[in-house]
Amino acid sequence: MKTFIIASLALGLSLEAGAGTALKFDAEAGVAGSMTTPFGQVVNYTAYTNIYYVSNVEDSTYQRLNIYVPEGATQQTPIFMPNGVAGYMAAMPRGINPGDASGRALAEGYVVVVAGARGRNSTVSRGGETIYTGRAPKGLLDLKAAIRYLRLFDKEIPGDAEKIITNGTSAGGAMSSLLGATGNNPAYDKYLKAMGAAETRDDIFAAVCFCPITDLDNADKAYEWTYGRCNGKQRHLTEEQQKVSEELASQFGEYINSLGLTKPDGTPITADNYQEYMGSFLMKSAQEAKDAGAEIADTIGFSFGGGMMAAAPMGRAIGEGGRPQGMPPGGPQGRPQGAPQGMPPGRQGGPRGMMMGGGSQSEYITAIDVDKYIGYVASITTIKTAPAFDRLGVAGGNASAENEEFGDSKGSSVNFTAYSLGKATGETSVNEDIQEAVRLLNPMRMTEDKGSTVAPHWYIRHGARDADTSFPVPINLATRMQNLGKDVNFKLPWNRPHSGDYALGELFQWIETICQ
Repeated sequence: MKTFIIASLALGLSLEAGAGTALKFDAEAGVAGSMTTPFGQVVNYTAYTNIYYVSNVEDSTYQRLNIYVPEGATQQTPIFMPNGVAGYMAAMPRGINPGDASGRALAEGYVVVVAGARGRNSTVSRGGETIYTGRAPKGLLDLKAAIRYLRLFDKEIPGDAEKIITNGTSAGGAMSSLLGATGNNPAYDKYLKAMGAAETRDDIFAAVCFCPITDLDNADKAYEWTYGRCNGKQRHLTEEQQKVSEELASQFGEYINSLGLTKPDGTPITADNYQEYMGSFLMKSAQEAKDAGAEIADTIGFSFGGGMMAAAPMGRAIGEGGRPQGMPPGGPQGRPQGAPQGMPPGRQGGPRGMMMGGGSQSEYITAIDVDKYIGYVASITTIKTAPAFDRLGVAGGNASAENEEFGDSKGSSVNFTAYSLGKATGETSVNEDIQEAVRLLNPMRMTEDKGSTVAPHWYIRHGARDADTSFPVPINLATRMQNLGKDVNFKLPWNRPHSGDYALGELFQWIETICQ
């Protein structure tokens, strides 16, 4: 089996672009390549690589994109745009990986665009000085500029810029959520103009967000409300950390009340009913796994009932629903040319990593003890100390990735919440520039801004034992989008740790559905 990934050749090139380099796309510059999927299907494509998406290139290592056009693609073919951002670090404009969503998208017949992006660790040398090029919000700005590039050359580049679907995991999931939440918002315009981004739209069609590490200025409150209940049990903190945990947890209720979220039936979501609301998603996760054959122990917080289930105890969760009747299988126009034969369809098989066993299929889950379930998660997953994100100088904490993300071009790390800044320095007000960077990197806050064109479609996943951030963060994001009237497909997949690009059959069936 041979796999030829043309873009891999580009990663070792040292390319430079001067300020003011005109944006361009050369339709004759494509290079033929092929990919072999894990199912043995050969997919032929044309690759356009090392394209600068801004005219004022600050960091030529990252501010480039690669385009992969499968055989049979047209101007109407949707564009799948994964990013490789992790830990808010820089991401190269990499090639196609047959084993992840980029390879699956190409095999399904979609045009795949992979844009590089600066991050908290990206640097250039200028005048003998090291300049950090990617502190917030520059990684997001790069991805927005790449989308603008695709829109600028929509008629020349195969694929439909009106159907751009972004995809990312962890901090990359946060970037995908931001691309979906901040389309065309003028707050970014001055930065994009300075970069030499195309002066056009940057809204997208759909955002795929795996375990997004986002809502950073409220993530510590949510984390301590969730995992503070494990303090002294599965989670061992110092006395100072314990106090921090209690103080942050006490602030969570006020935050939830401020969001104005509602359930699908219009019931307000408040501090009083939030635990029940969160528990409903965990119950649904366990029920789906049990229906697929997993054994769910009764010692981890779930209660079971026997016999036929007269009505689903949790009702229809966000995005629940199958394929519309009569819809054909396959990609954007049925199964496209080049899609692998024998590729297993979506929605088959149980979640990866779950314990399979002969659990009674007549039993269904009727209730959850959230405290007990969170304790179970803490017993099998590493739980962060307090505070989880803005920890620089707080209770003996060292700088986190997020403290670096909001630093400056000199490589500083900073506190970005008033609470942690006060604990670390005694100051009471976060610097205005940092406050604005935090706002620009928070989809929950940017959707409150009427300047945003929010993506109509959302696919959000966060594992049911993922403790890199707390369950409320993705739940609130999904709920906000549903409250805005968007199409939302959201789950907490059972027994899934912090990870992405899984259950690709299910993901691409969803993409097919929204692209019909």
